[in-house]
Amino acid sequence: MRAVLLDTNAYVRFLAGDERALGCLAHADRVHMSVFVLGELIAGFRAGTREKQNRQVLDRFLAKPGVEVLDATRETAEYFGLIKVALKKAGRPIPLNDVWIAAHALETGAVLVTFDTHFAAVPGLRTWDELG
Repeated sequence: MRAVLLDTNAYVRFLAGDERALGCLAHADRVHMSVFVLGELIAGFRAGTREKQNRQVLDRFLAKPGVEVLDATRETAEYFGLIKVALKKAGRPIPLNDVWIAAHALETGAVLVTFDTHFAAVPGLRTWDELG
């Protein structure tokens, strides 16, 4: 059907069994995860008490057919620059990691699956219809 890119909170809600996140992933042909989301998840795992178990679950998820981790490229950096400047000019900055995540979504043409409403300020970014 379509490509989606998971934000950190969408992956967490998917694992928690959130029906909206589950349904969205069930209809996706491809699921992308930004290396920046991966970094946020690993940081959370290291700060918690279940690092080994959380990493195993993540590894199983990433090994599924149609799931891909996106590394940063020069094109990603170009999108990052466009987004960061546009948001600054609009007076609507968002967290730096989220600028990178949005850059990956624009680069791939994927729909960003997130529960963070601040992504709506990113010009041209397509987010799923379950924000909030």
